[in-house]
Amino acid sequence: MNLTQILSTAVSREASDVHLKAGIVPVIRKHGMLRPLDESLQPLSPETLHKMAFDILDETQKKTLDSTGAVDIGYGIAGLGRFRVNIFKQRGTLRMVMRLIPHDVPDIDQINVPAVIKKLALESERGLVLVTGMTGSGKSTTLAAMVNYINQHRNRHIVMIEDPIEFLIRDYKCIISQVELGTDAVTYPQALKNSLRQDPDIILIGEMRDLETVDTAMTAAETGHLVFSTLHTTDAIETINRILSVYPAHQHQQIRYQLAAVLKAIISQRLITRPDGKGFVPAVEVLINSGRVKELILAGGKAKEMQEALETGRTAYGMQSFDQSLMELIAKNLITYEAALQASSNPKDFAVRFSGIKGHDAVNWVNKDGKTADNRIWDQIQELELQTNLSHINKKGPKKK
Repeated sequence: MNLTQILSTAVSREASDVHLKAGIVPVIRKHGMLRPLDESLQPLSPETLHKMAFDILDETQKKTLDSTGAVDIGYGIAGLGRFRVNIFKQRGTLRMVMRLIPHDVPDIDQINVPAVIKKLALESERGLVLVTGMTGSGKSTTLAAMVNYINQHRNRHIVMIEDPIEFLIRDYKCIISQVELGTDAVTYPQALKNSLRQDPDIILIGEMRDLETVDTAMTAAETGHLVFSTLHTTDAIETINRILSVYPAHQHQQIRYQLAAVLKAIISQRLITRPDGKGFVPAVEVLINSGRVKELILAGGKAKEMQEALETGRTAYGMQSFDQSLMELIAKNLITYEAALQASSNPKDFAVRFSGIKGHDAVNWVNKDGKTADNRIWDQIQELELQTNLSHINKKGPKKK
């Protein structure tokens, strides 16, 4: 079975990823679970895998693989689709991991994100919009959907800088320029600086990886551009701290002023398994840079204060915390209570609110019903702690002698 046949079979089986490793048969990931593509196949040999990899690399990419031990590329097969490919060295052989990219650009109305995200895409003229989450949380899908929506409703020049290009977006009402690292530019900072001389209205940066990229992105937003980018952070509060952390400590207050001025919104995502186990639904936290949020960024506000601003800004600004998002997904029967509890930022607090008990900051929460908490909830929490060893649940350590 050649690479095209492997990928064709993976697409037909609705896989999200394909793993190719010497010594085993091809493996796919479907609905979050790894499984053999076909157990009747022969394990891949190192020679076969090497040929598969080198057949899709150009000379520059081969040199990158040789010098750094890994290379990322975009790979397309006519009539089949596009794939984001990572080829890397391990134990003296090559490995390939391929992410399947849907053929159609995502429709913002079909990806289960809050309405405020559509509003941000339609109305934002300048500033910094960040989409964050762990690997595989749907960041690229959300960004592509926002760009696609802008392309349908606004007249702008959008420069997209990606590593590699994932979704191919055609011009509609906008002019779309898609720049790929390794092919069209060497680094994000270089491509970003080049883009500022290309009359852009909107700039999308695939990922803010280092200080130079963060700094240039902030400057671009400061000079009147709308900038979209991603970070591998779990929520809005961690995102603000991550941006500060790339700068020397003596610059932090200056960066707080700059961030408070340019930040438009932080959208953070986690994918939750559907009740039938077939696919995922995004739980989405949205922080809008309101007047109160600006104050907290400038003052270095505590996490609790920022969380309260986030949760109480729902009606006026469309903000929502992860736990508020999870509560709504339960109410819509899109996820189970157990899945929500495991994904929650604060499982104990979430369980109490789910039971219907109103806490001091339970503003604009969607409660399940008017029932009070019972021992079943606390038993579930304790069991969850034992099963998952959730690090973010506060536990008291042994008393010091």
